[in-house]
Amino acid sequence: MASPSTFRFAQVAILSILSLLAIPTSCYEDPEPTFTDSPQNYTSRRQTWAVSRGSGWLPGGATWYGSPYGAGSDGGACGYQGAVSQRPFSSMIAAGGASLFKSGKGCGACYQIKCSGNRACSGRPVTVTITDSCPDGICNAGPAHFDMSGTAFGALANRGMADRLRAAGILNIKYKRVPCKYNGARIAFKVDAGSNPYYLAVLIAYQEGDGDLSAVHIMESGCKSWTPMQQSWGAVWKLNSNTGKPLRAPFAVRLTSGTGKVLVVRNAIPAGWSAGSTYQSAVNY
Repeated sequence: MASPSTFRFAQVAILSILSLLAIPTSCYEDPEPTFTDSPQNYTSRRQTWAVSRGSGWLPGGATWYGSPYGAGSDGGACGYQGAVSQRPFSSMIAAGGASLFKSGKGCGACYQIKCSGNRACSGRPVTVTITDSCPDGICNAGPAHFDMSGTAFGALANRGMADRLRAAGILNIKYKRVPCKYNGARIAFKVDAGSNPYYLAVLIAYQEGDGDLSAVHIMESGCKSWTPMQQSWGAVWKLNSNTGKPLRAPFAVRLTSGTGKVLVVRNAIPAGWSAGSTYQSAVNY
């Protein structure tokens, strides 16, 4: 027969186990599989641009805004503040109408645009990135409308005729979706200034290939499962701690592009991160 001390020991052990089970962990359970980030896997995910995304030219409209030789906005509704005039965007950007902006899911997508029907048009295509939203009152000329930066709009013109083209008002253009090419730029993660140990919001920029993102997952330090982030606005994705515990860095980030291509970035945001800082990864699609 067991002694009273043995019963007390067993009772304490059971209570200890139950208390541990009751404490929420900061790791989430996501049934989706994890992915490795070896160079071989990155290479295997570099897929040819899907023909279904639009290999032919489609009709649309174009206007321009901001300075005649400027970058339009300073990042606008996608959140690329302070970056659109710099490489790799280099002011070759556009605000997209609703069918292009897609409530922010179109941020980062790249398009070729060319114009004709105006003597100032060169007919040569230029490539722009969607970095802003164009209001319906302006961008209602046809099914797809690009409100381009002055720099990008002028690039559609013959040499010496950029100002003449900018005076034309609304242009009838042809456009098509193309892969983004940033000449060696790596994906950047800018931590929003409002982030804190319990709330993380991150602007993600410079994805090659698709350019846009359909989903973002994060993995905390010490966890083996992925947590889905929510799109906050534009190209900014967010995560709240739902355990009452601080989120644990460093963070790995899993990106899913618009066509479903996956890229995992280890140590995307390091331990000791600070709000407002930008962290350059070592990889891209």
